[in-house]
Amino acid sequence: MPTTTTATLEDLRVEFDRAGGRTLAFPIAGMLAWVVAGLLGTRLTEEGACYALFICNGLIFPVGLGIAKLRGEDVMSATSELDRLFGRSLVMVNLVWLIAIPFWLVMPSSLPLSIAVLSGLHWIVYGWIVQHPIGMFHAVARAVLAVVCWFVFPDYRFVVIPIVVVVMYAVTIYALATRKLRG
Repeated sequence: MPTTTTATLEDLRVEFDRAGGRTLAFPIAGMLAWVVAGLLGTRLTEEGACYALFICNGLIFPVGLGIAKLRGEDVMSATSELDRLFGRSLVMVNLVWLIAIPFWLVMPSSLPLSIAVLSGLHWIVYGWIVQHPIGMFHAVARAVLAVVCWFVFPDYRFVVIPIVVVVMYAVTIYALATRKLRG
């Protein structure tokens, strides 16, 4: 009878860290995208700022892949169940565009809030995988602060909400850069 070895959850987490390293590529790409979106939000009409936000958000993945390649992060390996779990969390995040787009069509100023909250959800899964509180902190703080800013600064939603997201990315990048890797 053939022998099979089942990896423990800790083994999978070690492999996830080994393959991805500090996994800074996509947070860096996200931060850059939101910086550009926020800067464009200061100059463009609401309609232009919406399209800029769509474009900037769409560029996070390809820019992140480029940064990962430069950093030597193997972010596309999907060699373990945790890689596949994280990939599914990204599918989940992308499906919520089906909520954001109809709201945007009815109320364009909802777009920065929708994207800020919905595209931050995968951080909960990531934090659980690497067993670091930054994932939950990033997702919750980003969502709460984006909602608060959406109400407090209605005339500056396309600037202030990107600032919130950029600050959350900066905190997250620091936490990831200084966390202890497994293995």
